[in-house]
Amino acid sequence: MRILDRLVIREFAGIFVLFVLGAPVLFIIGDVTENLEQYLDRGLGLSQIALSYLYQIPLFMVWSFPIAALIATVFTIHGMTVHREIVAMKAGGVSFHRLMVPLLALGILLTAAALGLDTVVPAANRARAEILGERLGRIDRRSDFVYQSEDGRVLAIRSLSVEDGRLSGVVMEREGNEPDVPTLHVIAQEARYDSVAGWTLERGTLRVLLGPDQERAFFFDRMVPADFQETPEELLAEPKQPEEMSYAELGRLAGVILRSGGDPSELLVERAQKIAIPVATFVIVLFGAPLATSSRRGGKAYGIGVSLSATIIYLLLFRIAGAAGESGTIPPLVAAWVPNGVFFLTGLVLLARVRT
Repeated sequence: MRILDRLVIREFAGIFVLFVLGAPVLFIIGDVTENLEQYLDRGLGLSQIALSYLYQIPLFMVWSFPIAALIATVFTIHGMTVHREIVAMKAGGVSFHRLMVPLLALGILLTAAALGLDTVVPAANRARAEILGERLGRIDRRSDFVYQSEDGRVLAIRSLSVEDGRLSGVVMEREGNEPDVPTLHVIAQEARYDSVAGWTLERGTLRVLLGPDQERAFFFDRMVPADFQETPEELLAEPKQPEEMSYAELGRLAGVILRSGGDPSELLVERAQKIAIPVATFVIVLFGAPLATSSRRGGKAYGIGVSLSATIIYLLLFRIAGAAGESGTIPPLVAAWVPNGVFFLTGLVLLARVRT
């Protein structure tokens, strides 16, 4: 690693860390100003409110990663431009593209860090909602419900206990296409769950419908159905808000809504944004570095102006594209990635115009 690389990394990292640690405080102040009276009306103590904001810090940090990367990139490169360091670098035979190598490497590392941090956001949001009384505490029982699996099986269950992994009064049906695929109908008095073996049905009847007026019935004491893979927690189907769900959970819920004839566009947009927002950290670095060389004047005022303008444009694109995706005007995946695509292409154009 060259001395120049260490200089760039040190300047970038100092500004980035300062903003990432400070931005959540700004988000919290804004939220407190808007919602404090509402929280107090619910009878919440100050310690509960403070703890709820502690759980929200991971989300605020994920939001601040792209903005922090933009500010750090603009101030690092523009500062080197104003102080003629880039001119000296070029005179020494180092191109601007070479200068960007440590920045792009940091962009990749920070994107990975944002993706990792995003995995803890759903659990933290759920804990915060419980503290604020926005949802009930954990439920471990469910009675008299119907569940449809992804492969089309329908389960009617009298009662479920998540704590000991037991079902009672189980009716399972898989519709077939006789005579090629038989219809299966299972009735069991109980079922027990094991994390290794899965579900074991106890004391029941298996009916196999092979075609018109063709049926076979089997009585069993114990049976392990190969296609019954749902865990007790999944059967619980405890309602969650989208911000409390992981990427995989959003995908499964969208699939359920689609199979039920609903429109999952909003969930699909939110799922795609879980990847697009962290990746924006890298895209913003690529965009901000060549943009910061466009003027040698202005100092800090120029850096602040560029950063604010780019942030406003990105947020505007984010909102407009997201709304278009949720309404079905454009595909959800496209809606989530439009801001990144626009900034990535603009960054490539600006980079091509920089004198190396």
